[in-house]
Amino acid sequence: MSKLAVSTQKGKTRAPSAAAAGEEFVRAFNDVRAELVSTLYFVLGSHDDAQDVAQDAFIKCWRTRDSLDGVQNLRAWIFRVGLNAAKDLQRNAWRRRAKMMGDQTPPETSAMPSPDHILQEKESQDLLRQALQDLRPEEKEVFLLRQNGDLTYEEIAELRRTPVGTVKTQMRTALQKLKRVLKETGE
Repeated sequence: MSKLAVSTQKGKTRAPSAAAAGEEFVRAFNDVRAELVSTLYFVLGSHDDAQDVAQDAFIKCWRTRDSLDGVQNLRAWIFRVGLNAAKDLQRNAWRRRAKMMGDQTPPETSAMPSPDHILQEKESQDLLRQALQDLRPEEKEVFLLRQNGDLTYEEIAELRRTPVGTVKTQMRTALQKLKRVLKETGE
């Protein structure tokens, strides 16, 4: 049964109205939006592109909201649509030739820590961002879906249509590479 089914007083379920289904979808999308944008930022390397792709993912999901009855994990489905939209953007020939101008760092969202702390945090984030960019695309995708998307290995395998063992291997490889980079800079 769909997650969007509505209970009636006699214990029966009925399909929600189109408006209720739309509201439910918007609520679900808004619940994962910040994590989706963060994940897309690491995939695309640009906060503006991540915002644009998240908006594009919302529109694509909205257009297919009538078929949500078949979706078992709405969160995973939204992340899959978002990552596919990011891949579409990366494949765009014009974008590959044009380099982004401007600052590639996301806006800071902290409550006035000390300048020393800000600098250390920025250096750590830049280091991690660079290490993530250096991962192979499939390793980066698995890492971000697991960490930012809070998806299980089984959900990631289903989304990517790959065996669970492959997903676990890619995650282990990604973690080893990230640990190595962070360890080298910490020495």
